[in-house]
Amino acid sequence: MKKLASLFLIVAMCLGMCATLVACGEATDDFKIGVILLHDEKSTYDLNFMRGVEAAVEALGMKKSQIIYRKNVDESDAAYEAACELADMGCGVVFADSFGHEAYLLKAAKEYPNVQFCHATGPNAHKENQPNFHNAFAAIYEGRYLAGIAAGLKLNEMIAAGTITAEEAVIGYVGAFTYEEVVSGYTSFYLGAKSVCPSVTMKVKFTGSWYHETREKSYALELIDQGCKLISQHADSMGAPSACEQKKVPNVSYNGSTIADCPNTFIVSSYIDWSPYFQYIITSAKNNTAIDTDWTGTIATGSVKLTDINTAVAAAGTAEAIATATAALENGTLHVFDTSTFTVNGETVTECLVEGQNVIKTVAGVSFFAESDLRSAPYFGLRIDGIQLLNEVYDPIED
Repeated sequence: MKKLASLFLIVAMCLGMCATLVACGEATDDFKIGVILLHDEKSTYDLNFMRGVEAAVEALGMKKSQIIYRKNVDESDAAYEAACELADMGCGVVFADSFGHEAYLLKAAKEYPNVQFCHATGPNAHKENQPNFHNAFAAIYEGRYLAGIAAGLKLNEMIAAGTITAEEAVIGYVGAFTYEEVVSGYTSFYLGAKSVCPSVTMKVKFTGSWYHETREKSYALELIDQGCKLISQHADSMGAPSACEQKKVPNVSYNGSTIADCPNTFIVSSYIDWSPYFQYIITSAKNNTAIDTDWTGTIATGSVKLTDINTAVAAAGTAEAIATATAALENGTLHVFDTSTFTVNGETVTECLVEGQNVIKTVAGVSFFAESDLRSAPYFGLRIDGIQLLNEVYDPIED
């Protein structure tokens, strides 16, 4: 009997250990998330998503092997095929990171109703009424505005030193496409710079590609030759930052720090931390709870961030100015697209219709373009005064 009792005790202890492993999400957790990337880790944009999902998996006590990547997936039927393949492999969530992936991910969502399909930057989930299809983005225009403050203060420093005149405070901006996402980004960056450097103007040139290192570098060099004293970008390679380092022109990058390669010119970078969203969708899918059709990350959710400031290049007082503006954004006393701070063709904007709704709102006496209220994907498309577009590109440009 004593041997039998001992056996029962050993069995009970083993069962208890197994229960503990289940509770901690270890060993028995076979949940998988599929991640479709337009490029790979060489792209600052795609690398940012990889860092986000890997941080989320670690925070949830999961293993990195529970992430299944599909890299260098074109905005074509290849995205649909990748999504279906990941669903067939047992992924509970399939995520895609590029604007042009959306239609293909939606097609897969209709064929796999028990899998959650989540897409970054897309505008259509709120119109599709597909329960397992979701869009997500973040209020990155707030991060770009803060980075713009750093740019404006750097220009002020150059003006004070006599290196440039106030009229020569021109920012060059390398964009991918003339989409609202990019327009929202460069406009918020410009308004941040203008909030501290009133004389600033901007020139924008579009590459026709999210990732084209040669073209991005070439356009940055062209902008520098045209008199731009600081460069920023909404494009995914090291092209523009490397051009700045070559020409010793200050640079505010995007999606991550470039200080390792550009120590003499990098100032700061804004980026979206996707870890909170990945934690949210994984937890929701595992618990079979609803995922928001449109999810917008904010400073408060830890989704909108800046890298460390490169104090060797940034102007004095940059950190303090950014901290003050951050607090004002969080408490609602500062709005990035405050209509009193810009004009369109010399006129103050009082109405702007998006999907039939006026997105100019007035709160506590302040009127502003309410980006992110209608949907998570950006929809600011106004061409404000002070920004010159050197070209417009809506479709990919092939070599």
